[in-house]
Amino acid sequence: MADNDSDYVIVGRINGLYGVRGWCKIYSWTEPRENILKYSPWYLQQGGEWVEHRLATGKRHGKGVIAQLENCDDRDAAATLVNTMIAVKREQLPPAKEGEFYWSDLIGLVVKTTAGIELGKVTQLMPTGSNDVLVVDGERERLIPFVQEDVIIKIDLDAGVIEVDWDPEF
Repeated sequence: MADNDSDYVIVGRINGLYGVRGWCKIYSWTEPRENILKYSPWYLQQGGEWVEHRLATGKRHGKGVIAQLENCDDRDAAATLVNTMIAVKREQLPPAKEGEFYWSDLIGLVVKTTAGIELGKVTQLMPTGSNDVLVVDGERERLIPFVQEDVIIKIDLDAGVIEVDWDPEF
């Protein structure tokens, strides 16, 4: 059976080069950042396909993460990977705890107010210093803070709906 995009969870992105021996700078969406190094293989989105790559080594470096993939021994090889998304297979991840969600599970959900007004669909989430923000695309783009109980009232993954206490005019 062939894999499809829902079999993968994006956990980061290769966003630069580090040194001349094939190391890459990694932007990690895991918490803490270096948790991305616990997963191998990684799947990199290359040419519209998820391509398996094994992690050779990696470490926390300053506020970020650096890593080297197997068979990626020089800067030229690493340069071909810059700006590729990093995913793992869903079964590599532990189940989300009660009241917690993987960002990838929220992408595409319909956002409705408590009054039943549809605001659009979640297109992405953004980390900020204080709380994450849902980017909701409808008749216009809205940025809604991901504050459970105060703003995010209910998340129903089965129904594909997030209920929010949010003024549709805002």
